[in-house]
Parts: sequence; structure tokens; C-alpha cells
Amino acid sequence: MSEPLFRDPEAPVADRVRDLLSRMTLTEKVGQVNQRMYGWDAYERTPSGHRLTDAFRAEVAACDGMGALYGLQRADPWSGVTAETGIGAADGARVSDAVQRHVVENTRLGIPVLLVEEMPHGLQALDGTVLPVNLAVGATWNPELYEEAAALAAGQLRARGGHVALVSALDLVRDPRWGRAEECFGEDPYLAARFTEALVRGVQGPAGDRIGPDRAAVVLKHFAGQGATVGGRNSAATELGARELHEIHLVAALAGVRAGAAGVMAAYNEFDGLPCAASHRLLTGILREEWGYEGLVMADGLAVDRLVRLTGDPVAAGALALRAGTDLGLWDDCYPRLAEAVRRELVDEATLDTAVGRVLALKFRLGLFEHPYASGRAPGRRADPARLERLSERVARESVTLLEHDGVTLPLVGRRVGTVAVIGPNADSVPQQIGDYTAPQRPGLGSSVLAGVRAGAPGGTRVTYARGSGLVGADRSGVPGAVAVAAAADVAVLVLGGSSAREPDTRFDANGAAVVASGNPVGMTCGEGVDLAELALPEAQSALLDAVVATGTPVVVVLVQGRPHALGDLTGRAAAVLSAWYPGPWGGRAVADVLFGAAEPRGRLPVSVPRSAAQLPVFYNGKDHGYRGYVDQPATPRHPFGHGLSYTTVEYGAPRLTRAAVAVDRFGGPAPVECVVRVSNTGDRPVRETVQLYVRRVRGGTSWPRVRELRGFVQVELAPGESTEATFPVDARTLASYTYAGEWAVEPGEFAVETGPSSLGTRAARLTVTA
Repeated sequence: MSEPLFRDPEAPVADRVRDLLSRMTLTEKVGQVNQRMYGWDAYERTPSGHRLTDAFRAEVAACDGMGALYGLQRADPWSGVTAETGIGAADGARVSDAVQRHVVENTRLGIPVLLVEEMPHGLQALDGTVLPVNLAVGATWNPELYEEAAALAAGQLRARGGHVALVSALDLVRDPRWGRAEECFGEDPYLAARFTEALVRGVQGPAGDRIGPDRAAVVLKHFAGQGATVGGRNSAATELGARELHEIHLVAALAGVRAGAAGVMAAYNEFDGLPCAASHRLLTGILREEWGYEGLVMADGLAVDRLVRLTGDPVAAGALALRAGTDLGLWDDCYPRLAEAVRRELVDEATLDTAVGRVLALKFRLGLFEHPYASGRAPGRRADPARLERLSERVARESVTLLEHDGVTLPLVGRRVGTVAVIGPNADSVPQQIGDYTAPQRPGLGSSVLAGVRAGAPGGTRVTYARGSGLVGADRSGVPGAVAVAAAADVAVLVLGGSSAREPDTRFDANGAAVVASGNPVGMTCGEGVDLAELALPEAQSALLDAVVATGTPVVVVLVQGRPHALGDLTGRAAAVLSAWYPGPWGGRAVADVLFGAAEPRGRLPVSVPRSAAQLPVFYNGKDHGYRGYVDQPATPRHPFGHGLSYTTVEYGAPRLTRAAVAVDRFGGPAPVECVVRVSNTGDRPVRETVQLYVRRVRGGTSWPRVRELRGFVQVELAPGESTEATFPVDARTLASYTYAGEWAVEPGEFAVETGPSSLGTRAARLTVTA
């Protein structure tokens, strides 16, 4: 008897899907669009190893199969999984294979299960290598580096038996009060799009039908507009019109789709009256019909259950989400009842077949029918944890951003620095520098800033330490001790900021978000569910800053943070200010390298830093209405998007265009215009300068223009005294805008093509585009 067509690895994926669908019962189909349980409930650890639970076996039996299983290897305070109860690297592949073997051998059709894991900044599992958070990645302005790191993280996931990586990429920091700001690449759609493309290439590998054994399928979170919720409130409503949605919040998603992303996750937030998981306009009209997307749409955790408030009925809620275009549920109680929805004619079985087909197609693309097990497979170079650790530290080093500098204090070499005082609540804590969505770390792993300074200080340098204050609250009892330590030093490194570190006594929502309704007894100031109304540093930290500055000792402020905190004017008070967005376990070494000049500061801001929360919004690319500012505050940010200093001086010439005018119809082929700018290192240290290209529509168009929009960037290495020319193509992609007709096009008018070191440091050349 010949094998069925769906078992033929040489057959086209679409043909295999059709054949398998034709053999499935309604119950089996429903099983494929569900990931019903938490993965950590599928096993329990015993003295002899790990065993599968009866709850897991029952879930597989309920629908004679399982579409996907979320978080088998997840460990954190929400899941309750610890180093003692969870799955380490040594057991990952074996436990994954036990899960897979039970599904394959105990179901009629033997359809493998997708094992889905969180990989927001490295695999969220015991012994998973942690990367700096996305905001730090964005600060590198180096998508190629991130692509390499993402590829290694995907290899680590596959080596342990996982198949699908959930990665935040599509949200933008439009309101830094939002607790999940750390998960964003920044505030700008162009920058986020370049990193999203790099993420897809890194995780999935070369474009094509097949996803290799050392790569993973990527599901991009969150689609769409979650970073624009009103008031920075997690999972709330947005007030987005079609133009703002397309110009800002869909750009990275479109880039990810074009790069071949296997899936996207529908966001929690409401858009135009409907949660995204129920938005036919978003998931089908835009994603499928306009963009031609054929991949998978996954619901966020319990998101479909929220629709019961609209429908009054879980069966109807599941049907609503399925009709809208949500293919795969996550832990909800509605999708397991889709068979009833079909029988009640609330949704056609053909619609269910389409969703099932997308789930099956991904399983075929991953090669799971031919190679369902991970054990015995050579992990390959992409699963090398030592190499990934080095890359994590490199990302951290390139993300450190010098915001202010007096020109003499840093680097801490070449001048008399006998004693360095390291002070502050973030100075000696690795957990507080690694961000949300991380597993418990092995004892001794990583380097705090204090440890990094001690290791990096030149011989003979004395390093002292005082915590000074807590992260939150108003307790100033530690300030006098910190003042004494600072006063006795030649320079004080004051490490302030925030933390997303979850603790065992943190309370959680059913979907894993932290519950911090008022006050913050557990010390979290950032992360999912931790939104802030006030962006200034907490009272005790502010008091510590004032007291240490008052000693007269030169103070270097280092902000370890997951969102931009609003700072007062530190000019003349702090000798330098550095931002280290949660830089990961080895971030302390990275910060120390910059402090001591072993590495040049290379980071550039991926987000504008406000003067206060009352000033918001402060993103650089708002609409150009010429607002002059409040009576009591200017309209400009404390530090603009793209800003970052170095230990040398860099001068920019005026940008030059190869043509001053061009017709619209010339944009169909190669770039008809180039923008060239000369950049010179006029100091005595090397620099890697991030040269930025912006476009500003001065006249013309069918919709009101923005102040300016990032349309390109390039990094150039310059030795002291060296100059070079940076060249940018100016083409349709550079000048296009979302028109009143609802399409991307280049409209006739006058444009300012600008170059510079930041969004507020540009010089312009004029370009006329004629009809």
C-alpha cells in the first residue's frame, strides 16, 4: 500500500495540505487550530527525570491531535517554573521529543505538534542565552549584527526541540509611559522595519518554502498599533486613523511580511471598535487581500475569550475571530468549541479548513513530518551558547549611548583616577539589567556594572561601592553612606534607572502580565502590565542623584532602563550621562568598556527622551503644524531621536543632490537621484558615525506632512582626521507617502532631503518632484 500524498516530502506543500485536510474529521481540524494548555503543565519533574502529565495526554486525546503547545520550556515567576522544576538545556531536546512522540504515536493521523516558545530577546528557557532587549538592539542601528544574533538564538531554540519563536518587533514606542516600551525597536517605523527584516532573515534563514533544521518559524508581535494605546495603557484602545495606522504602525509589519515571516500575532488592543483578533479589516482586508499574506495569524493569550463580551457566547466569539482571520488560538476557551460553531452555522467549515491549512503548511515547511524529533540531530554552529554569549555582549556594547559629556571626564583613562565610586540601585544587580520575559539565570552568570568596573579598571585603581537607595519609593536612609563614598572618590559612576525583574511574590494576570494596580511593592518599574504615569526617576533615586552631584565629585550617570526616563537638565551637574537600555547579562562589562575607553560609545537613540511626562507626545515625526511648545516647557525633547555622542568630534558638510529636480515617472527604475554628504572626524579618537537621512515634505501632497521622516542610515568608520562621503539613493521608497487615496505613492511637490547625526541636527538640500 502506497504512502498518502501528505507523507511525500517531494510533493508541493499546497498539495500535501489539501490531501491531509481531505482525510481529517471536524474534531481533528479543531485540534489543529488550538494551543490549548500552558506547556509547563504538560510535564512534571521527578527524581528520575521528566514525565508527561495526565492533563497533557487528555488534551491530545480531546481532539485526536494538537495544533501547537506554547511554552514547554518557559521558566519564570508567572509559570512558577524554577531551575529545580524546569527543563534545562541538557534535557530540552529529550523532553520535547517525548511530547512529540506521544502526539505522533497516539493520534490517528500522526500529525506533529508545533512547539512554540517565547524568544523576545533570546530563548526564554533555563540556560537560554539572553540578549539585550529590543530597545537596546534599536540603539545599535546595526541590523546586520542583530540578524546574526537572531540566527544563533533560533538555532538554540531548534536544538532544544522548539519550532516557533514568538518575537516582539512590530510595536513602536509612541508613548514611553507604556510598560512594554523595552520590547520595541524604537519610535520610528523605518528603523523598526529594518530590524524586523533582519529578524526574519536571521530566525528563518533564506526565503523559500522550507525552514532549515537550525532555523525557526518566526511569529511577529503584535499586529497592530499596540504601542499607540491611549495614555500608554497596556492592551487599551487606540485612536488611530487609517493614515496613522499605515504610515507608522504597519510599516514594520509590511517589511516582515515581505521578508517572509511565517506568522504574526494579533494584538490585544482595540482598533476602530474591535480587538485586533476580531478585526476582519485588519487581518483579512489589509493583511491577506492588500498584502497577499499567506502565513499564520495567532491570537495573543486569552484574547479570543475577551470577545465574549461582544458576542455573549464563547462559541460565537470563536467564530467571530475565525471569520476575521485568526488561525490559531492561545489558551482560550472559545476555539476548542469551533466544531459547535460550524454545526450552528456561525462559521463555514471551509473557513476552518483555511485556518487549519495554514497551520499544517507551517508544519510541512519545518519538515516535521519527516523529522519530528530533535534528539540525535547535530546542533550545528547556530546552537553554540558561547558564541551567542559573545554576540549578546557585543550588542550590549554597541547599544550604550552617550547622551551628555563635558568633553574631559570620559573615558576614565589617561587622567588621574585613583578611586572610582560605583553607586546606585542598578549598580550591582544582573537581574535588573536583563528585562522582562527572561528565565531565572544560573548563579554567577553575567556581570553587573559594578563587576564590570572592577574587572575593567586599570591596575592600581580602587573601586568602592554603595547602593544609596532602592529602585522605588522615598527611603533616603542609604543616601548619606553613598555621599561619603562619592566624596572620597575621584569620580562617581551613578547607576540609576528601572527594572522589569519579576519576583516570586509578583502577582500576575491570567495571561502573564504583572498586576501592579497602585504603588509598586515588588520593585518593577517596567515590563508587561507595568505602565507609569510619571517618567521621572522615583523620589529616592532623584534625591540620591542630587546628593551625589552636590559632593563636587565628577559624576557619570548611567541609566539602566527599559524606557526613556525623563531627566532634569544635568548640564553642568553631571560630567556625562549614558543610557544602557537593559543590556542583558553581560551589560555590565559592556558599560565598563565604554567608561574606560576599551570601546567607543556607538549607540544612537532609537526613541526621543522627554523632559517630562506632561510634555508627551514627543516623538520626532509628528505632524508638522509648527507647534511652539507649552508656556512652561519647550516642544523639543531633552534628547532627540537619533542622538548619540562619541569621544571625538564629527563635522558634517552640506548634503548635495545629483539632481535638483526629477519627474514622478522617473521613479520606476534605479534611483534617479543620489544624496551625498561629507563626514569628517575632527578629533583625536576613532569613531563609528551613524549618518542619518531624513525627508521633509515642504510643499505639495494630498495629506498634511510630518516634521521629518527617517529614510536611511549608514555607519562609517573614521580614524582621527579622516573624512569620507556617505551616499544615499533617493528613490520612490525614500519619497513615498500614504496618500489621501489610500496608497503609497510619490506625489509632486518640494522636498527637503536632510542629513545629519540626529533628527534635530540636520542640514538640507531641496528637491523638486514634478508630475
